[in-house]
Amino acid sequence: MFRSFHAGRPAPETPAAVTAPLPLDHVAAQADLTAAPRATPRLARVPAPVAAPGPGEAHLRLKVRLHQKLLEDLNLSLLDKVAETDLRREIASLAARALQDDGQVMPAQPFQALVDELLDEVLGLGPLEPLLADPNVSDILVNGIHKVFVERNGILERSDTRFHDERHLLRIIDKIVSGVGRRIDEAQPWVDARLEDGSRVNAIIRPCAIDGPSLSIRKFSRVPLRMDKLVEYGALTTSAAQFLQAVVQGRLNTLISGGTGSGKTTMLNAMSAFADPHHRIVTIEDAAELQLQQDHVVRLETRPSNAEGKGQITQRDLIINALRMRPDRIIVGEVRGTEAFDMLQAMNTGHDGSMTTIHANSARDAIGRLEQMVAMNGGDIPLSVIRAQIASGIQIVVQTNRLGDGRRRITSISEVTGLDEGTILMQEIFVFRRAGLDEDGRVLGRMLATGVRPKCLEQLTALGFDLPADAFQTGVAA
Repeated sequence: MFRSFHAGRPAPETPAAVTAPLPLDHVAAQADLTAAPRATPRLARVPAPVAAPGPGEAHLRLKVRLHQKLLEDLNLSLLDKVAETDLRREIASLAARALQDDGQVMPAQPFQALVDELLDEVLGLGPLEPLLADPNVSDILVNGIHKVFVERNGILERSDTRFHDERHLLRIIDKIVSGVGRRIDEAQPWVDARLEDGSRVNAIIRPCAIDGPSLSIRKFSRVPLRMDKLVEYGALTTSAAQFLQAVVQGRLNTLISGGTGSGKTTMLNAMSAFADPHHRIVTIEDAAELQLQQDHVVRLETRPSNAEGKGQITQRDLIINALRMRPDRIIVGEVRGTEAFDMLQAMNTGHDGSMTTIHANSARDAIGRLEQMVAMNGGDIPLSVIRAQIASGIQIVVQTNRLGDGRRRITSISEVTGLDEGTILMQEIFVFRRAGLDEDGRVLGRMLATGVRPKCLEQLTALGFDLPADAFQTGVAA
C-alpha cells in the first residue's frame, strides 16, 4: 500500500546483527505515504530545553533522529490506511539503513525493541505506551520530561520512562487532546480529556505549569469491575453488595461520594450494571469514562469553548436536554457546580434510579456540598427548599475512601430518611470499622452492619427484593 522511503534506489545491506526486513518496493503504491509533506504538530513551535545527558542518552538520541526522519518521509494523513505490519516493516528498513550509515551494529532483540518504540511514536503515545499496556499500572503521572511516576497496587513509584525534550511531551499531549476534539495552548493551558479506552486524562502546560508540561492519566480496566469482584477484593461485604443491588433494581436515587482516586467511578460502573437492561439510560460527563453494560445507553459529553470563547456546552445544558430524551434513568459522571440543581430536579420528577458522584470526605459532607452547589444556581432559593429537594431526591449515599495503604474501600452506606425542622436526617446502614495496621502497613478492618433497619426496606420488599433477615444485624460482616 505504500512504497519504501527510498523507492527506486537500491537499499544498502543490513548489518548481520540487525534482522531488519527488506524495503517494500514490491508493495502496491495505492496510498503513497511519501507523497505529501508531513503535517507539523500544533505545539511543535513551543521552545523547550534540551534533555540533560543521562543513562541511555545515545539510544534516546538515535530514536529521536529516526522518529524525525519518519515524520519527514511519511504522509501522516494516510497512516490509518496502512496495515501495521507494513508500517513496521518500513520502519525497520529505515532504522537498519540509519544504523548502517552510522557504522553501528545492533543485536536483533534490541533492534526489534527500537522498532517497537518507533511504532509507538508514530501510532501511539510514544514512551507512555508500555505503561498503558501494563495491567498493574493504574495511574501515570508525568511531572516534566524526566520525572514519570506510576501507581502499582496503590503505591506510587518512579518509572524509568522519560521524554527527549519538552517538545516531545507536548506532541504526545496534543495527540491526546486533539483526538477528542479539544485543544491546549497558551490561551487555554489546561484540559480534561480521555483516551479511547475511557482512561481519564488531565494536562497542563506553560505558563501555568512552571516546571514544564504535566500529564496525569487515570487508567480504567478494559473489563469494568463488577460488584462480585469488588466483594472479592474486599471493597465491601456480600450483604452490602446485595443491598446496593436491591437499591439499583428498586430504582432508589443514589449519590456516590469520595475523594480523588477513591473509586467513585468504579463503584458507579459496578452499581449501574444492576440497572434494568430495558431502561433507557442517558449518561452525562465532562469526559466520557463510564463503562455501562446495557445496550440502551445514550452517552453525552460536554464541550469546551472554542478559540473565540464560543460554543461551550456544559453538563447543565446536557441535563436539561436529557430531560427531553425520554430517559428512564439519568447518570451524571460527577456534579461539581450548578448542574446539581437540575440533577435534583430530574430525580424529583420521575427519573427514579438516577445516580451521580460528588467529591466529599463523608456522606454528611456530600449532602452539605450538594446544598452549596444548588445554592450557586442563584435565584435566592431558600435553604429550607434546597434541603427539602435533597431529602426527597436522594435516598442512598455511598461513601468511598482510599486508605493509607492505597486500597480503596466502601467506608459507609447511608440512607437519607427525611427532613426534621430544616435538618436532613441520615442513618448509616453499613460502616467500615478500622482496627489498626498490620506489620506491612496495611489497614486492618472490616465492614459491619450498624444494626439499623433501612427505612427503604419496606419499599424494596414490596418490589420483590428478599434480603437476608440477618443482613442488618449489629456486627454482621458478611
